[in-house]
Amino acid sequence: MKTGLGILLSLGLVVTAPHLTVMASPLLVQTDLRQEANRLRQEGLKLFQSGTLEGYQGALGKWQQALKLYQQLDSKLEQALVLTSLGRIYDLLGEKQKALDYYQQALHLDRAVGDRSGEAVTLSNIGVVYGDLGEKNKALDYYQQALPLLQAVGDRSGEAGLLNNIGVVYGDLGEKQKALDYFQQALPLRRAVGDRAGEAATLNNIGAVYSALGEQQKALDYYQQALPLSRAVGDRAGEAATLSNIGAVYSALGEKQKALDYYQQALPLSRAVGDRSREAIILTGIGLIYRDQGKPESAINSWEQSANLILELRRGVSRSLRATFLESEQGTSIALVDLLIRQNSPQKAFEWANLSTTFDLVDYDRLAGTEGQVKNPVANQAYQEWKAQARQLEALRQELQTNFSDTLSQQVRQQEAALREQAEILVEKYPELADLLEITPTDLAQLQANLPANTTLLQPVLLTGTDNVEHTVALFILTRTTLKVQQVPVPKDLNQLLQRYASQLESDLEIVDRPLSSQLYDLLIRPIEAQIAPNQTLAIIATGALQRIPFETLYDNQTQQYLLQKYPIHYLTRLSKVQPQPTPKVNNPSVLVFANPRPTQVELIGTEAQADFLQKTYANSQIYKHQQATLDAFLSQSPRFPILHLGTHGCFRPEGCPSLGMKPNTLLFANKREYELKDAVKLGLQNTELITIGACETAREVDGVGLAGLAYVWERAGAKTTLASLWNATDFVQYSQQNSPELPTAAILNQFYANLQQGMTKAEALRQAKLAHIDLHPFFWAAFILIGDGQELGASGR
Repeated sequence: MKTGLGILLSLGLVVTAPHLTVMASPLLVQTDLRQEANRLRQEGLKLFQSGTLEGYQGALGKWQQALKLYQQLDSKLEQALVLTSLGRIYDLLGEKQKALDYYQQALHLDRAVGDRSGEAVTLSNIGVVYGDLGEKNKALDYYQQALPLLQAVGDRSGEAGLLNNIGVVYGDLGEKQKALDYFQQALPLRRAVGDRAGEAATLNNIGAVYSALGEQQKALDYYQQALPLSRAVGDRAGEAATLSNIGAVYSALGEKQKALDYYQQALPLSRAVGDRSREAIILTGIGLIYRDQGKPESAINSWEQSANLILELRRGVSRSLRATFLESEQGTSIALVDLLIRQNSPQKAFEWANLSTTFDLVDYDRLAGTEGQVKNPVANQAYQEWKAQARQLEALRQELQTNFSDTLSQQVRQQEAALREQAEILVEKYPELADLLEITPTDLAQLQANLPANTTLLQPVLLTGTDNVEHTVALFILTRTTLKVQQVPVPKDLNQLLQRYASQLESDLEIVDRPLSSQLYDLLIRPIEAQIAPNQTLAIIATGALQRIPFETLYDNQTQQYLLQKYPIHYLTRLSKVQPQPTPKVNNPSVLVFANPRPTQVELIGTEAQADFLQKTYANSQIYKHQQATLDAFLSQSPRFPILHLGTHGCFRPEGCPSLGMKPNTLLFANKREYELKDAVKLGLQNTELITIGACETAREVDGVGLAGLAYVWERAGAKTTLASLWNATDFVQYSQQNSPELPTAAILNQFYANLQQGMTKAEALRQAKLAHIDLHPFFWAAFILIGDGQELGASGR
């Protein structure tokens, strides 16, 4: 299992002391106003140093008052100091953007008054926040601006802390030698200024680099120098980190019992200081040892605890925690699922795999800005209040790691228990919050109950990329009453094979490698095909590297058929215990269509012909074209129609779409008005059977979770099914040379809608539409995929 650089410590930061010390201004007359401002600062400092949530909130109030007084006095130096103090508290409370805002204001004033020491501290603080947000290169940039300033003012302690933190960033970036260089510059400075806690942290970090370089004995030497220093200064968090790292070294050296002894010393310390990330890493290491010692039940218990902790971290307010521990989460989950299968516990293995899939979707939901938005305003308010309490708890945890006390440790434990209990109550009361709040696997029977009787579910889970776990794919096959799993060895270059195959599908100029398609079929379909009963619809949950592959294109070399020729196929985002809302049977469905909104930088002419076809095919449909395709019309009309067809530009790239002038996660309507996905849940689409987004590479561009991410957003808005395109099949060369009057993609969409009108299921309607073009390059017929309910219109929830 990958452990990276072990546990790196960013101790000794030049963060608070200069900011929180009340500094007199002898050159200025001490008026009553200034005395009042200084008094407020001093009272705020005492409250801050209490280390309690109430203290932080009280300090905020005092310092906000002081800031207003200093602004009246036009005292820029004091304003900068207070702004930095406010930024520090917001950082501790997990409100990173607010912290950055205050730090940036302070930085401007530091520079205006020529306070190089204050400027250096503020630059360092900004670097810390960017590091927490996972933006390591930005953090490095701010640290490197601060370093020469600290050197110029002779702040050797601050310089040592900053050199250490630069080393931590290089370690996070994988540049081990650079990290080592900075740590070795920091170490003599730590010793020169007598900073024993900082010295211990830097020794620990040097050990972590040597461990990552494979020099385990050197690593052990540095760790054993760090350990007594951490103990001498009472740094329990540092002691836990070093004990854990020593355990990892002994594990790598094959001395499993010694490793276990050190891990078991580290575990209660990490719990006492509230460091859940370290606790998760330790539990993962303990689980690995138990597995290797032939104690699978103990290994499973440790890994389940670790996985729960990591999922809590991913759910937390700090985006950095998800980024920092994603690799660890994957490794732990993969090892856990693998061991559960080998212990003949496929039910628990699937429950954990499904939970991890759900958290991937919720992560996308957060990054798209839609997380926490639910239609029910009462549920939404309750969740926002829960998140605020979670942020407050995180602040207490950070304080506990810095200033340990038994009282504060007990307070953290009590608040953790209360927050978990509150989450359970909220999920029971508001099922729509389940994905956001649950961190334990849902019982399999609850998940299976939501599968239609005529559907077989396939979820292939890649168990790859993790040390000490054999490279396999777990093929879970489920019906309402059965669950089976087949574990199949896969080549180590599987990700490259999948990428190559996807690239071949996405261009009509590429020749599809039929043997490669057959190889993937043999890995992903053939081992479980006997479990798929005749006349079944095949639902697929694709995760990880499998998300770029339309499974219907996989080719059975024995029968000379694509998978599409055997089964109707649709995709699911995940299995949920939440029952779908019943919808009335739709006999004469109507369609709301938006086509080629203007003005636009890129015309969508083909969407107009699509709109004309839909108007002829579906009575009582409503068409909005050109300047009439407005955002206001979309907002007011969308809840009224069972089918929504959006022939608009969509941007789902995390960096935005400059060529279209669009921000990330938006749809473009007439007059260049953008609709942000984060607002979709407010639309009230509970009666929406199908939403088609047909004018862009919608599913492929979604950040992080591929084809499932966008559909998950619309699911949470109430829509039963999303029809999306993996690539833009109108960008063609080969087919246009045939002088066909109609593009295959347009013909497929038209036939799909006609088939729906005839009463076919959604999955069968799309299958039949595609089969008419099956002899063409898959580029033309495989782009559109159904995500969500595959039944006929009005059948979901019945």
